[in-house]
Amino acid sequence: MDRMEMGRRGEDAAAAFLERVGMTIEARNWRCSLGEIDIVARDGETLVFCEVKSRRSERAGTPEEAVSLTKQRVIARLAAAYSSSGTRPPERVRFDVVAIRVLGDDRALLRHYRAAFEVSP
Repeated sequence: MDRMEMGRRGEDAAAAFLERVGMTIEARNWRCSLGEIDIVARDGETLVFCEVKSRRSERAGTPEEAVSLTKQRVIARLAAAYSSSGTRPPERVRFDVVAIRVLGDDRALLRHYRAAFEVSP
């Protein structure tokens, strides 16, 4: 399995998990000139921007460690762009991370971090 396939499968698993816990997927791989948001979901009245990171090993760090402060700032700018593109701005926004550690072709450990980080206005 190459990196692109692993990333796609990780995002598929993350989206399925978020739906199982009651969220509604609003968009996947939403793009604009600033970059891409992996998953945009609704959790009740909260708009959730979810970054998905998949890794085969932790030699270069855990998947969640890859969501650096710089990456968080990019996600926040993307979230603002997404929110302003809709008909009404969301009442509440949350930033989640889904970290996936691939254990084999059909096995993985998925960790969901709700409100993984906050963004200062």
